[in-house]
Amino acid sequence: MLSSPWWLLLLPVVALLVAAYVYMLRKRRQRALTFANLDLLKSVAPPERNRLRHLPVALLVVALVLLTVALAGPQADRKVPRNKATVILVMDVSRSMNATDVAPSRIRAAQEAAKKFADELTDGINLGLISFAGTAASLVSPTPDHNATKVAVDKLRLDDKTATGEGIFAALQQINTLNAVLGGGDAAPPARIVLLSDGKETVPDNPDDPRGAFTAARKAKEEGIPVSTISFGTRTGTVELEGDRVPVPVDDDSLRKIANLSGGDFFTASSLDELNKVYEKLQNEIGYETRRGDNSRPWLIAGTLLALVSAFAALAINRRLP
Repeated sequence: MLSSPWWLLLLPVVALLVAAYVYMLRKRRQRALTFANLDLLKSVAPPERNRLRHLPVALLVVALVLLTVALAGPQADRKVPRNKATVILVMDVSRSMNATDVAPSRIRAAQEAAKKFADELTDGINLGLISFAGTAASLVSPTPDHNATKVAVDKLRLDDKTATGEGIFAALQQINTLNAVLGGGDAAPPARIVLLSDGKETVPDNPDDPRGAFTAARKAKEEGIPVSTISFGTRTGTVELEGDRVPVPVDDDSLRKIANLSGGDFFTASSLDELNKVYEKLQNEIGYETRRGDNSRPWLIAGTLLALVSAFAALAINRRLP
């Protein structure tokens, strides 16, 4: 795509220059053949030079074409860091996160990956943190100081029950509060909720209840805020509660539905390495945006370099500029 395609009207001019060059060569050749001694002409104009003498002009023609395209303003899509966006990390701190099916434990691995995500997230993004077990706690309001989230992640503590919907509602409240400060409406930056959990919601019993996870996901959809969910753990996880070994298999289905209802993405991870890869993918999606912009620089550089090479070749081969 070109921003100023009318500059391409110069290409026929370049074609005319080529035609004029060929015409002049033929006229010169006819004149030489008319008046020159052929045997003497062959001795002073060796074939090797005859083959190379057109190279400078050929290079110059290509350079002119490249420079003409540069003037036409070629466009290209590029990934650029977002200047503004809001990301809320919502982390499950229910006691099932103490399972050791993910080394050293689900919660320790989740903390390490979350800090790595905060480190690598684009600087201009406002990052917030919410934890949830039986209730939700807003630990860090959205801020470009990602170190605040890292400090808070280290202080996460486990508790009873799993109120996933409360975590999502708390994230939506954080985002709406920030948007109100920034002006709201069209002035609000894009936002995303990243929810990490290992099990289905236990409070309330039905995720379609007014404070349930599915209801919260639908609310996020209404507000245009996708919830990307990460199902973290394995189906063989267990934890020890009051002396008993209790199975805590990861629940993919409910987290997948939350993502689908909200318009977000669903991921699974059963190890720290896999979780880091998920966060890396999210970082690339959230931290950068695709913008179409000017791409004339490569054409300009190539055209200029070819013009210079053409000039040096003309001096070396023909002892004059083309």
